[in-house]
Amino acid sequence: MFRTQTLASLALLPALTLAGTAFACPKCGCDKGATHEHAQPVLAKADIVDTAVGAGTFNTLAAALEAADLVDVLKGDGPFTVFAPTDEAFAALPEGTLAMLLKPENKALLQAILTYHVVPGALKAEDVVKAGKLVTVNGQKIDLSTEGSVMVDDATVTATDIQASNGVIHVIDKVIMPSTKDIIETAVDAGSFKTLAAALQAAELIETLQGEGPFTVFAPTDEAFAALPAGTVESLLKPENKAQLVAVLTYHVVPGRVYAVDALAAGEAATVQGSNVKIWTKDGKAYVNDAQIVATDIDSTNGVIHVINKVILPSE
Repeated sequence: MFRTQTLASLALLPALTLAGTAFACPKCGCDKGATHEHAQPVLAKADIVDTAVGAGTFNTLAAALEAADLVDVLKGDGPFTVFAPTDEAFAALPEGTLAMLLKPENKALLQAILTYHVVPGALKAEDVVKAGKLVTVNGQKIDLSTEGSVMVDDATVTATDIQASNGVIHVIDKVIMPSTKDIIETAVDAGSFKTLAAALQAAELIETLQGEGPFTVFAPTDEAFAALPAGTVESLLKPENKAQLVAVLTYHVVPGRVYAVDALAAGEAATVQGSNVKIWTKDGKAYVNDAQIVATDIDSTNGVIHVINKVILPSE
């Protein structure tokens, strides 16, 4: 399970400040200060950034937040949950990586990485463990595992529940990385979506699915396209059938980043083509219309891919 450590045990007390100290009565809650018989000091917590800086072990994280113009964000109301890599975690990155990320021209990439370590809300360790997955401020999700050590993606959680005025910090021993490839690049690199890529090219949808999005794509494999009646793919790829091809392909795309658990909970989704697809389960297997979903939640910079074993066709 998570190992909870106090601020004192992590030498974080210097991060607390007497600025804004209130003197409240534990009996009546009044704010008459030291003049009240039962008054006692209550220390105001520092925000997430000042708490991390005060710890003395997150200097690189603080510098990265500064370079990414995210300091004011994490000093805001929040609340936020931050999975904070230590200085040693940043030092373990491949040589030259950190210097590259801190360059002004790589600000967008640095922001994407840092926001991948931040989750909306103030989640204590017990809430994190129960979640299984969490969607980050980046938009992509992180996976939680409790087999042996508690893991966030491939990083081990080494300390938890460090309270700040605007959220909570959990310490991790590795910098976790989001996907840096868009939907098209992710599909091409997988090597099993060559026909889908060719179809998107013929339909002039490549630039669309490389756009900001986000999109959710139910992606048929090469085997799924090969299972269509003989001559179907060849016919769809002809210029004169472009409108029909566009309709088929956009029937596999849903606006927004919809992860599997949310798709199944919804039961259906409106596609870019205009018609709805049905999302359901049977015998422990998930389906979209009559196609089985064989892999889920493959993240990309502009959406998520779910792999299906059959090409689904709109009714028209």
